[in-house]
Amino acid sequence: MKNDSKFENNLIQKLDHFSPDERREALAALCELADTGEIIVSPMRNIANLHSHSFYSYNGYGYSPTHLAWLGRKHGIRYMGVVDFDVLDAVDEFLDACQVVGVRGVAGIETRVFIPEFAKMEINSPGEPGVAYHMGTGFASSSVPGEGADILADMRQRAADRNREMLARINAFLAPLVVDYEADVLPLTPSGNATERHMVEVLARRAMDIMPDTAGFWSGKFSIAAGEIAQIMEDMNAFHDFLRAKLMKRGGIGYVQPTPESFPTVEEFHRVMQAAGALPCSAWLDGTSDGEQHIEDLLGLLIEKGVVAINIVPDRNWNYEDPQVKADKLDKLYAIVNLAQRWDLPVLAGTEMNKFGQKIVDDFDIPELAPVRDAFLNGAAILYGHTRLQREAGIGYQSSWADAHFANRKEKNEFYRQAGQIIPPGRPITSTSLPDINPTEVLAAIKPSQGAD
Repeated sequence: MKNDSKFENNLIQKLDHFSPDERREALAALCELADTGEIIVSPMRNIANLHSHSFYSYNGYGYSPTHLAWLGRKHGIRYMGVVDFDVLDAVDEFLDACQVVGVRGVAGIETRVFIPEFAKMEINSPGEPGVAYHMGTGFASSSVPGEGADILADMRQRAADRNREMLARINAFLAPLVVDYEADVLPLTPSGNATERHMVEVLARRAMDIMPDTAGFWSGKFSIAAGEIAQIMEDMNAFHDFLRAKLMKRGGIGYVQPTPESFPTVEEFHRVMQAAGALPCSAWLDGTSDGEQHIEDLLGLLIEKGVVAINIVPDRNWNYEDPQVKADKLDKLYAIVNLAQRWDLPVLAGTEMNKFGQKIVDDFDIPELAPVRDAFLNGAAILYGHTRLQREAGIGYQSSWADAHFANRKEKNEFYRQAGQIIPPGRPITSTSLPDINPTEVLAAIKPSQGAD
C-alpha cells in the first residue's frame, strides 16, 4: 500500500527540498492522501500560530513554508503564519500552499530597527539600547513595488555584511577551526539569507568533524572545564545557545555593538509596509526591559509612526517553573493585551519554531492563556481577513478603500475580523466588484453559501 509510513515520510522530507517543484509535488501528494483518508489529519480547531520562521531565515526543524502549511492541515491549525528575518521570500509560497491545504494563512517579516527616541533604553533586544525587534505582517505577495523593494534589498545586504564581519572575527579566534561563509554557511539556506543560527550550526558541526577532542577544543577556547562543556553538549539546543552567547551576542568574540546606522529606522522599515499594503507591527518581549516598562510611551510613539498591531510570543510570557517569575510575566502579559485592546490594536500570537524542540502551536485553552484566548483568535481572524481581501481585491486594512469606509481602527478591526471568519481557505473570492461596494455589501458578497469551515 503506497501510503505506508515510509512513503508518507518520504513525501514529508520532500516538503523541505530546496527545489520549489519538489515541494509542490510532495504537498499535492500528501493532500491527495489526506483527502482520501489514507493519511489521518486533525479536524480544524480554533488555534493559531502566526509567527513561524521558515527555512528562508531559520527554522529549528528545517521546515519550508510549504511544510509549515502542511503542519497546519495535519494538526488542524485554523490560522497559520510565517515570519522570516529580513526577507519576504516565503510569502507567495506559503500563502499558495495554505490555499492548497485549506488553512487560513498569513505572512510577514521581522527585523531589527533603531528607535532614536529610546536610544538610551533597552527595548526587546537584550543589551542593545535603542534597538528593537520589529515586524510587518499581512503581506499579500513576496514582491514589493518601488522604494519598498530597494529597502528590502538593503536590509538583506546589511544582514549579510554583519554576518561576514562577525564570522571573520570568530574565525580569527577559533583557528584552526575556520568556516567559509559562502562555501559552508550559505548552502544551508535556499536563497542566501543566512542567520547567526546557521553559523552556529556550522561551527558546532565542524568542530565535531575535525577536532578529536571536541569538548577539549571548546574548553581551551573559552577557559571552561572540559567536563562542563561536555555536559552542555549533551543538549544540542543548549550547546548552540551557549556558542551563540559566547561568540555572537553582547560580550561575545564576534559581537559588534550596533550603531544607529546598523539597522533601518522604524520609518524606513514602515515604508516597506506602506508600499505593500501590509501592517506595521510592534513586537512585545515580556515587559521586563526599561523600554517595555514604559510601554505606553513606547507603543504610543510607534503608533504615531504607523504601527497598527502588536505581536506576542506566548511562551515567553508564562512558561516558567519559578511561580513568582511566572506570575510576574503573566501580569505583564495581561496588561499588554488589555492595553492593546483599549487602543484597538489587533494582538497576533505565535511560537517561532526557530529552535529544535519548540512546540508547533500554543494551547490557548490552558488556564494561563485562557484570559487572552479571544484576543489572540480575533487578531488572527483580522489578519487573515485583511490578507485575503488585500491579495484578491486590493481592499486590505491599509487600503484607500478601508480609509474611505472606516473612521477608526475599532471599525476596521470588526470588519476584518468578520471577513476572516467568513472567507474559507482553499477557494478564491469570486466577486469582482468588492472595491466598488460598502463593507456590509462586501461581507454579504464573500459569505460562502455553505458557511465557513
